[in-house]
Amino acid sequence: MNKEELELRKKSPVQIKNKKASFEYFFVDFYTAGIVLTGTEIKSIRGGKASLVDTYCTIMNGEIWVKGMSISPYFYGSYNNHDAKRDRKLLLKKREIHKLAEATKAVGFTIVPTLVFIDKHGRAKVDIALAKGKKEFDKRQTLKEREDRREIDKAMKHY
Repeated sequence: MNKEELELRKKSPVQIKNKKASFEYFFVDFYTAGIVLTGTEIKSIRGGKASLVDTYCTIMNGEIWVKGMSISPYFYGSYNNHDAKRDRKLLLKKREIHKLAEATKAVGFTIVPTLVFIDKHGRAKVDIALAKGKKEFDKRQTLKEREDRREIDKAMKHY
């Protein structure tokens, strides 16, 4: 990711993050994928009505799918509203999907969505990460570092 792409993500009106993922996994590599949505799903995402809690990605038949992503039904959607927890196809290049498929064959590696945002053209995009699961002591170390950072920030505010 270059500096320009990071700025666009920060300016995005919608940023739905998977905060638990950074606690559970070490991120090895990042990809940005498009997501195939229906009309009412994109309207719900633009309204910030989506969640990445307990989501993961899987590769089937050379395609990558996100499972467990919850997009609330659109309030004004009538009989043609979408199913909140359906599997959604992600759009990546074949060589990127192949690279991810090879990497996930190794023990302990998985693919997790980390961020859903709206790009400058109004399309929903998903940042996914190739991730390796943390052990229990790694999680304790993360908590300790976070607590130390808070104490340092608190001490700096008093000066």
